Amino acid sequence: MTVVLDDRPLPHRLGLVTLATDHTTEVDFAALPPHGIGVYATRIPFANPVTPETLAAMAGDVTRAAALILPDQELDAVVYSCTSASVVIGDDKVRAAIAAGKPGAAAITPISAGFAALRALGADRITLLTPYDAQTTRPMAECFEAGGFALQAVSCLGLTDDRDMARISHASIVEAARAAVAPGSQALFVACTAVRAAGIIDRIENAVGIPVVSANSATLWTAARACGVVGALAPGQLMRLP
Repeated sequence: MTVVLDDRPLPHRLGLVTLATDHTTEVDFAALPPHGIGVYATRIPFANPVTPETLAAMAGDVTRAAALILPDQELDAVVYSCTSASVVIGDDKVRAAIAAGKPGAAAITPISAGFAALRALGADRITLLTPYDAQTTRPMAECFEAGGFALQAVSCLGLTDDRDMARISHASIVEAARAAVAPGSQALFVACTAVRAAGIIDRIENAVGIPVVSANSATLWTAARACGVVGALAPGQLMRLP
């Protein structure tokens, strides 16, 4: 028989760079293949605790990690899945490192995606909620302010191990969001790709009464659009935007 080869298994290709300790991102991104987007992941070295120093230590590995994903084949986009490291290393530097490893692919970080998502929702007065301790939360708050967002409140849960961040219960995420949101906020941003918020955004929105964007919901939304795919890939007002 003659074997016929399709051009590719799925129409679109997304590269995903996750931390060695990540329990959450690949699970959330499983929403994409049914929409014709193949998700091809690699992992980057990381050692807890989550501090500015350990986050910065990943800077030299981003390009190599991106280049490992389907070598010599084009990707539509590459996501670097760490919110706090994107801040500590510098969002522009992280996206440049992705581009060096995978030229031609859209380079996406939770910060660049989060900013785009909040602007698409028309939100410039926001509440920031992180699972981190104060020293890791502080530069993130400064990053949002530098990006033009007025922070109505900043809350952090005081955790320093991203494996624990991935174990925060859904009920605790909802309650933390409810306690965090300040009057006048147009949206809530839930930082950290380890936090399991993307799948329950609708529950959080019902609890707080305003749009909610999480690190993973923002990168999902941005990555899908980089592949030309629109629609409700996950819960939440962001996903329902045209």
